[in-house]
Amino acid sequence: MMPDVLLEARAISRRYGVRQAVHGVNLTLRRGDCLGLLGLNGAGKSTTLKMLVGVLAPHAGKILIRGIDLAQQPLTAKQDLGYLPETPPLFLDARVDDYLAFCAALHRAPDPTRQIARAKQRCGLNDVGKRVIGNLSKGYQQRIGFAQAIVHEPAVLVLDEPTVGLDPLQIREIRTLMRELAGQHAVILSTHLLAEVQQICTRVAVLHQGVLVHEGALTPAGLNLQITLVGAPNAAAYLREIDGVTMVEVIANGVYRLCVEHPAVAESIAAWVVARGWGVRELRSAEGPLEQTFLALTAGAAA
Repeated sequence: MMPDVLLEARAISRRYGVRQAVHGVNLTLRRGDCLGLLGLNGAGKSTTLKMLVGVLAPHAGKILIRGIDLAQQPLTAKQDLGYLPETPPLFLDARVDDYLAFCAALHRAPDPTRQIARAKQRCGLNDVGKRVIGNLSKGYQQRIGFAQAIVHEPAVLVLDEPTVGLDPLQIREIRTLMRELAGQHAVILSTHLLAEVQQICTRVAVLHQGVLVHEGALTPAGLNLQITLVGAPNAAAYLREIDGVTMVEVIANGVYRLCVEHPAVAESIAAWVVARGWGVRELRSAEGPLEQTFLALTAGAAA
């Protein structure tokens, strides 16, 4: 294993009875990687995550955390693992500080006082340390779930549907936290939200029926629009001149797909086109490359 490799899964498989839930998955994560794990319901995402953090043992294959075999030396390996399952593992009748102290002890944190304080600061929990967890909002409980996952400052952080059930403001706050964590850890994010992966992750992996059908770098985030013009022959070259338009693709006669830097660019496009005397039959959002790839792979088609 290379020195910068923090997690390596080698051909891991898991079955439930006669059903093969995960088959021969290979993954490698380095520091700074943020991998979005995508798949339809039942694709094997949660089973894969549980194997990567040692909750389930693979029936075949090997998992290494910073070169340490998770099966052979689980206590040592798990000191570098942080895990936030879809339902945070909270003690609702405990106070926040007491719960985080318990988690730090479980992970053998070398400097618990400093590490608990840092986790609370990063997760916005400084004002609720003496509060009972069950009396806090779901957004705060999710933050506490993050804090227990990072309190021991692990090298690898695994997040399973971390924004499920949150309101829009809470989702924005949690995504900001995930971006900050992704720069200092190797992060795996499992979610159904393609936009979340596009905004946060540097790489994407797609599981389909237990098989890893795609894994690779993620293109920079952007908004895709589709515009249909009337009386505008060869408009592609002109559309590329609009500020905020980063790519123009000709789909059909008069129909173009545009990648733009921000949703507000749509207004500039409409005004710019009208000012040239062209007609606009349609201007709408369009599927981006990630959506197209995901739909093609999970439909069984070749990417």
